[in-house]
Amino acid sequence: MNITLYSTGCPKCGVLKTKLDQKNIAYTLCEDIDVMQAKGMMEAPALEVDGNLMNFVSAVKWVNEYDNSQASEDDNVEMHCENGACSLY
Repeated sequence: MNITLYSTGCPKCGVLKTKLDQKNIAYTLCEDIDVMQAKGMMEAPALEVDGNLMNFVSAVKWVNEYDNSQASEDDNVEMHCENGACSLY
């Protein structure tokens, strides 16, 4: 699973980063504003999981639902996204 946290270092970014760290979710941190703008992002933080870009609210929900015991590199985890909200199945 490829996970990228797009952050400007704002308080919401810190909240999302802390939640990812608490769940031991491996991610790449991107703080490059040019990269964010190239992806059409208008606000931060955002979380991208396997090509699906989520805003702060959707990302927090996804992290809260994430279960490390069920997701590993060898597992086939499917993510369903609809209207900016994503869930693991």
